[in-house]
Amino acid sequence: MLDIKFVRENPEIVKENIKKKFQDEKLALVDEVLEMDVEFRAKKTRGDELRGKRNALSKTIGGHMAKKEFEEAEKVKGEVAHINDELEHLEEDEKELEKKIREIMLVIPQIMADDVPIGKDDSENVELERFGEPVVPDFEIPYHVDIMESFDGIDLDSARKTSGAGFYYLKGDIARLHSAILAYARDFMIDRGFTYFIPPFMIRSEVVTGVMSFAEMENMMYKIEGEDLYLIGTSEHSMIGRFIDTITPEEDMPLTLTSYSPCFRKEVGAHGIEERGVYRIHQFEKQEMVVICKPEDSMMWYERLWNNSVDLFRSLEIPVRTLECCSGDLADLKVKSLDVEAWSPRQQKYFEVCSCSNLGDAQARRLGIRLRGEDGNYLAHTLNNTVVAPPRMLIAFLENLLQEDGSVRIPEPLQPYMGGMKEIRRKDK
Repeated sequence: MLDIKFVRENPEIVKENIKKKFQDEKLALVDEVLEMDVEFRAKKTRGDELRGKRNALSKTIGGHMAKKEFEEAEKVKGEVAHINDELEHLEEDEKELEKKIREIMLVIPQIMADDVPIGKDDSENVELERFGEPVVPDFEIPYHVDIMESFDGIDLDSARKTSGAGFYYLKGDIARLHSAILAYARDFMIDRGFTYFIPPFMIRSEVVTGVMSFAEMENMMYKIEGEDLYLIGTSEHSMIGRFIDTITPEEDMPLTLTSYSPCFRKEVGAHGIEERGVYRIHQFEKQEMVVICKPEDSMMWYERLWNNSVDLFRSLEIPVRTLECCSGDLADLKVKSLDVEAWSPRQQKYFEVCSCSNLGDAQARRLGIRLRGEDGNYLAHTLNNTVVAPPRMLIAFLENLLQEDGSVRIPEPLQPYMGGMKEIRRKDK
């Protein structure tokens, strides 16, 4: 969310940013919110004048009473009563205008970084760099569910009966591999100085609207019926929400956190839910990284965060590339965003496995996350990035480490988490 003062002083910059995001339907909101802002400030000024006048009049009442000037005192009391009536209506109007202004400000997108590429949608995202050689083996790579089934490691049919499409049972070596990857990712981030958290898996609506846009909330979040609680779509939501209405000394910056959670998503939109695959599903687990820092350090941390993901995937011998999100693919709260994509030898293309975002002060402004410096309090910057998110990570792992005999090799860093196993082998049926 932008500062209304910034919008007031830079309406053309705000409008140009909206145009670059191809959201022209929001252009009228800028003028609308500025008109409301003028009205709000006028009412606030009038309210301040009335309060000053009331205070001055109230002081004279005692003087009149002391002099037994009862009639004059009653006249003044009448004036004060009229002022109170006007103030009551003014304060109601102020609250209503403040609410409407906030609702609009929540919809106006954050100002993007100057170097974000301009494009209408994800088809115009820009490849930055590749890490590792993408290999297509001489033998056929089966569909990821077929690989899992060859290890008797997945049961989709039972999950459809218990829960519907978009759910799964993992079992045996595949379930163990899933947990091993998460445990390895956890320790990988701890070794890089991040503090490990397991956060609440449900959050209140004020946190939801603080960490994401309304459109994202509608398409992602599951609401708990009858309660002001939502199931989290990622642990970033809980982790950022932890700092709501806080003031942290700037000498404690940065806060580098890594968190595990299950994630729950409606997955409403163009992609839909696969009946058979586990690429886009309603429930999964994820290791996340979150940073809260001083504004001048946020771009440095942005670079570090996505590099952490690249290093982790390369440590498990999975080729990846980085892809910068263009303006039309950039969520409204984000200043800059980059996807890490893993190589799929079966599809012979890359697919998204991590998403790194710098949100500037957008979440901090919505949630009141401030830092205390020598010159006073100011808003922090927040960033987040996926460490790993099985089972999407499992797809990349299984395809890239599958061997010709159908077994899957376990890279050395992961072997301690798999009880020393160097490979997992197919189950004979």
